[in-house]
Amino acid sequence: MPKAVVLLSGGLDSTVTLAAAIGDGTEPVALSFRYGQRHSRELDAAAAVCRHYGIRHMVMDIDMSSFRSALTDGGMEVPSDREGDLSREVPSTYVPARNIIFLSMAAGICESIGAGAVYIGANAVDYSGYPDCRPEFFDAFRRMLAEGTKAGTEGRAVEVRTPIIGLSKADIVREGKALGAPLHLTWSCYKGGERACGRCDSCLLRLKGFREAGIEDEIGYEV
Repeated sequence: MPKAVVLLSGGLDSTVTLAAAIGDGTEPVALSFRYGQRHSRELDAAAAVCRHYGIRHMVMDIDMSSFRSALTDGGMEVPSDREGDLSREVPSTYVPARNIIFLSMAAGICESIGAGAVYIGANAVDYSGYPDCRPEFFDAFRRMLAEGTKAGTEGRAVEVRTPIIGLSKADIVREGKALGAPLHLTWSCYKGGERACGRCDSCLLRLKGFREAGIEDEIGYEV
């Protein structure tokens, strides 16, 4: 069974991506990061998802607290109640170079454990406009891995797989249900707490997806 590293935040998209990796017949290792984010609620969710599947969960510490972002700087306000197309401008919740860093670490682990692919739950349809979630970014990163890694120079570069990049949020919800993903264990809210806020971009996109899919979201919301 081929090995794969799956970037797992504990959210809806990454959990459905993990389910897709399992459906592809891989032996996944889930990789999460403690990078100085506002709360650890998402890491708790990632751990619960890994327990559900009985798979290995690696958590790496990277200090990104000096990166300017509302997700790492408690003094910055997390945008709430934004309306319309949330991808029109890059919001303050963008963490500079985050996916570049996370994918690089994941690719290094792949080379170290003999895994052939990294899975990432990036989406470029219903999303917040982050530049490192676009297909163009992943095409460039694949070229970099082909040139900048031992595996790449030997003609067996680590693959970067983005199974949900072209799906709407509703389609992601439907796919997760079809794959039996534990969506009730996931956490998407940018804020911590017992219940999701229901107002940040991530909550709004998630709620939109469940609503349009005609499926009830089993997690609790403040709003």
